[in-house]
Amino acid sequence: MITKKRKTDSNSANAQGGIAVVISPEDSIEKHIQDTLVAGDGLCNEAVVRKVVENAPRLVHELIDMGVPFTKNEKGDYDLGKEGGHSQRRVIHAGDVTGNLVQETLLNHVEKECPDVEIRENTIAVNLVISDGRCIGVHALDTQSGQVLSIEARYTIIASGGAGKVYLYTSNPDIATGDGIAMAYRAGAVVANMEFFQFHPTCLYHPYAKSFLISEALRGEGAVLLNHLGERFMQKYDKRGELAPRDIVSRAVDQEMKQYGIDNVFLDLSFKPAPFIIDRFPNIYHTCLSFGIDITKQPIPVVPAAHFTCGGILAGLDGITNIEGLYAIGEASCSGLHGANRLASNSLLECLVMADYTSKNLRSTMQEAPLTLQHVREWEIGKAKESHEAVVVKNDWDEVRTTMWNYVGIVRSMRSLSRAKSRIDLLQEEIKDYYWEYWLTSDLIELRHLVQVADLIIRSAMSRHESRGTHYILDFPNKIQGPSKDTILRRFPE
Repeated sequence: MITKKRKTDSNSANAQGGIAVVISPEDSIEKHIQDTLVAGDGLCNEAVVRKVVENAPRLVHELIDMGVPFTKNEKGDYDLGKEGGHSQRRVIHAGDVTGNLVQETLLNHVEKECPDVEIRENTIAVNLVISDGRCIGVHALDTQSGQVLSIEARYTIIASGGAGKVYLYTSNPDIATGDGIAMAYRAGAVVANMEFFQFHPTCLYHPYAKSFLISEALRGEGAVLLNHLGERFMQKYDKRGELAPRDIVSRAVDQEMKQYGIDNVFLDLSFKPAPFIIDRFPNIYHTCLSFGIDITKQPIPVVPAAHFTCGGILAGLDGITNIEGLYAIGEASCSGLHGANRLASNSLLECLVMADYTSKNLRSTMQEAPLTLQHVREWEIGKAKESHEAVVVKNDWDEVRTTMWNYVGIVRSMRSLSRAKSRIDLLQEEIKDYYWEYWLTSDLIELRHLVQVADLIIRSAMSRHESRGTHYILDFPNKIQGPSKDTILRRFPE
């Protein structure tokens, strides 16, 4: 397993809310399915949704058996949270650091119980290697030695997460640059529904806070959104108020900010007892306190931020893509679970189910038809030379993210998308030239991936002439009646 920075650096480690799972007698599989379909706004694959929801209890109990310390209530039952779009309390959590503790438990298990698994840190993938239509491995840069490695693989699994860093403001960590999606597209994989980029409505707004998410679980516990006048505003936009799906809440916050010319709105839970807030949200409480914000006494300044890539590499629940030997799971994939907008806390669930299905498929495949490794050619440096103009990469990085935020954000138009397309086209050519002319660095590799993902998002958005889920376009404010189709992009080898 290669990971471009530390093994603990991932979107999963930052997942605060929890895992949506039906374990309460008051809940049902059908309710969870229906909530997922409603959030997905007509674009979910219902068969996939059913399989994911039905497998959730079994896989969550596997995590419990492995030692994930999910929070319990005073009665000794698992404490279940409620988040936007859910009709029942069904979000099992470990405080407000669920993803981190799940990942930590799994990593500990691998390191103790699976001695044959090598985890190689600080190794960033550059390109997939394709031979006769089959993926046979990757080229990857060892960022400490500067050497480009040729890694052979019978099967290659992309589990690289999303692409939040394509936007100027995001809840994602720095590693979320869409690497897997970009590489797969360049290799000829089908990519779907990239226009559906979910914005989380509540990211901490503070000059020194970087990408810190204020979990939707706060709204599940009663937190309310206020404008600069101290007025609640969500009921103006949706009868579900603060617990409407994320796309609706994000657009409402965006509208309030634009209407009043304000930089942020506020999320208030201070009317709840202080011990409850500190016990339920210890990480959020202490982080906000470090920035001088006591959430037991005052509201939290928040803004929307890019959060989740609903589209990605088209794959089945078993990870299979259209390229033989290549699998994609989790946020890097488009499995049909999320549709046009992800239901809160279905993301970690998708990771669990897809990993389970994929591992079983691969185990069966390898037993039935074992393969020999194919040789991956050595990386050719050609006439590339060392660059002394790192500022160029930094400037291009900033321009990509600013362009996407300004023109391909929460609310779009064909005019803004066209402007973005023109700028990204120029940047792609510039970055392509730079890529071949100079030695590889992690910043250059990420920039190349990032601009490719930006292009995919823009082209997908321009091709969908309707507003649906997270894709709201002023020129086409209504949904197309009848069955909605996926947006499909594929680059055929030249």
